[in-house]
Amino acid sequence: MQKPLKIGHRGAKNYVAENTIASIEKALEIGVDGIEIDVHKCASGELVVFHDFTLDRMTNGSGEISKHTLTQLKELKVSRQFAIPTLEDALDAIDKKCLLNVELKGKNTATEACRIIDDYINNKDWTLDHFIISSFQHHELEAVFKTNSNLRLGVLTKASVTDALEFAKTINAYALHPNYALLTKENVKLAQSEGYKVITWTANTIETIERMTSYGVDAIISDNPDRL
Repeated sequence: MQKPLKIGHRGAKNYVAENTIASIEKALEIGVDGIEIDVHKCASGELVVFHDFTLDRMTNGSGEISKHTLTQLKELKVSRQFAIPTLEDALDAIDKKCLLNVELKGKNTATEACRIIDDYINNKDWTLDHFIISSFQHHELEAVFKTNSNLRLGVLTKASVTDALEFAKTINAYALHPNYALLTKENVKLAQSEGYKVITWTANTIETIERMTSYGVDAIISDNPDRL
């Protein structure tokens, strides 16, 4: 059985503050096959790498991230020491060393994500195979599909593999991204028989990682990528 690809969740979340350049660099040091990050569109239009919709948990700021400009966000510190990166900052840090899973977390992120990815493919020697674009938000994935149908799309779900499979067909998705608690050997095989990769999240314990591997998933997203 082929081992699943190792994908670091928000970089290497359990080792360095999530979604920071330092966390991305830690994941690269561990030797991942891919890195997953989240993006939001800030008030000045740029895409920033951040998970939450609000700044309060991870920074010394407060309020909605979408209502702050990039200049304002750059004045804040994540976990008292790190800057909030832009999507371009993350791309430059990874520099084609592994694939990048961009989760469209915030609203209206699809168009700018497509523009940036297109620029890196056309001008910086990245390829379509370096990217997976995932989201829980169906309209964001639909927007990516309408903008560039060649990009590899992943349908995130924590509710139903069957529903995700049905939606995946409408956007010619590349993968399903189910929470590990939804998976069985049978539904993994079903999704793969329909032509989809199965990329599961967030498997952190050795027991869970071994179970997902035994189910034959294609990739595992983990806060502890060194355990994969």
